[in-house]
Amino acid sequence: MPVITFANTKGGAGKTTAVLLLATELERMGFRVAVLDADPQYWISRWRQNSGDRTAVKVIPYVTATSLEKHIQEARAETDYVLVDLPGARTPLLAKAIGYSNHVLIPIQGCSMDAQGGAHVIELMQYLAEKGDIHIPYSVVLTRVNSMVTTRALQTVKALLAERSVHVMDTPIIERSAFRDVFDCGGTLHTLASGRVSNLEKARENARAFADEVLMHEALRCRRLRQIANGALLQAVA
Repeated sequence: MPVITFANTKGGAGKTTAVLLLATELERMGFRVAVLDADPQYWISRWRQNSGDRTAVKVIPYVTATSLEKHIQEARAETDYVLVDLPGARTPLLAKAIGYSNHVLIPIQGCSMDAQGGAHVIELMQYLAEKGDIHIPYSVVLTRVNSMVTTRALQTVKALLAERSVHVMDTPIIERSAFRDVFDCGGTLHTLASGRVSNLEKARENARAFADEVLMHEALRCRRLRQIANGALLQAVA
């Protein structure tokens, strides 16, 4: 089953929010989802404790470099998607988790500090490709984006990513109070009371679009793998 890792070596980049939105939207689509919580802040584990039976997303807390492989193997056997929430710091977990990943998502806010944290991950991905011939798909997802204003800092980050030929997802995660409320209240965007949360429907649409785009990239990845396998088979027959 696919392993999707969320990585940025700077904390506060909106990484865990992106994990939560994808996990709960995949669950809503009928997929079985496990989240490996390797972030020492344990926000996703706290959310799971607050959620009770309002979600079936499985969260495994206290994941370390030593236990990562075991947890991934067990989660892949039991679920359809495994999401890994890494620490917002440079740790040995980063390279190890990337090695097990089918797709790496790099959440970045529109600020230079976030961009630097994301650059550490991008440089590692490019190093693995160039030196080790290890090609793992990766994408930047812009987070906490103001829906009304495009800041100069955000434009600078986009230009920097374009210069490096880094794939940026079409769907940014907009700054919404509903995303904070889910962490406070537990459950999902679809268990929050509509009358008590501003712009809840827009938040739901944003989360759904984000999950749809991730699934689209996963489908393209699987298609490419089939094409490579078919090509190798034809060469073997010839």
